[in-house]
Amino acid sequence: MPSKKTKLRDSGCLNPSVADVHDKRFEQMDFFDPLDLVQVKYEMLRRVQAEQGSVLEAARDFGYSRPAYYRAKAEFDRAGLPGLIPKKRGPKGGHKLTDEVVEFLLRTIEAEPALGSGALVSRIKAEFDVTVHARSVERALERRKKNSA
Repeated sequence: MPSKKTKLRDSGCLNPSVADVHDKRFEQMDFFDPLDLVQVKYEMLRRVQAEQGSVLEAARDFGYSRPAYYRAKAEFDRAGLPGLIPKKRGPKGGHKLTDEVVEFLLRTIEAEPALGSGALVSRIKAEFDVTVHARSVERALERRKKNSA
């Protein structure tokens, strides 16, 4: 059975700055786990809100900056506890293979069914001045086929 640390890491909720958490509750009580990023952020927000603590002191005690405190507060106000779960970074989809590019690919394949993904990459570069990988083209076409089925 995976440990709590493994589960936190797998879910993206493992606190990478455990050594920076200096709140006495986290140092003295087993219930408070400095490994749990969501719990650390929540307790930081709770200290300011419920105990009228200073934002600067709370941020420092929990290993954050003031701007990070305000970002966490905004996310909590917007979405509650799920807002404290870290978001995946980076592009969230095929930012180069837009709907327009995929439509172009479909029209090109319809006109010339024998074209492979390498040739399609060249056509995309010529038409849109966008460089993509052949495998990305294949995945985009597979997704489109799957979604329209």
